[in-house]
Amino acid sequence: MTNERYESGLARLREIDGEAGARVIESLQSIAPDLARYTIEFPFGDIYQRPGLDLPSRELITVAALTALGHCEPQLNVHINAALNVGCTPGQIVETIIQMAVYAGFPAALKGMAVAKDVFTERGLIDD
Repeated sequence: MTNERYESGLARLREIDGEAGARVIESLQSIAPDLARYTIEFPFGDIYQRPGLDLPSRELITVAALTALGHCEPQLNVHINAALNVGCTPGQIVETIIQMAVYAGFPAALKGMAVAKDVFTERGLIDD
């Protein structure tokens, strides 16, 4: 069963995350298809559709939150890629993660920066 919320969420997920988002959803289908649907409908069908913040701002906020949590490396990887996909610069991402050293601590910021380095290297934005 599909609905407008699901369809608009799926379109937004593809716009932001591309293949990475599709892989996350596919990985859930065999074990928790409802969680896959919720992941499309709520964040991407509802929250990411709201006016008031553009996609680059939303992705920088998401990078900040995932960095602050300090234990979400796979999700942080997806959202650093997403931030780049929607027009954020590597410098903006680095500054967002540095800002988290103040509020989440150096260990969380260092972990986040390691993920950013991996993403930037994979995308050919820096040399390792």
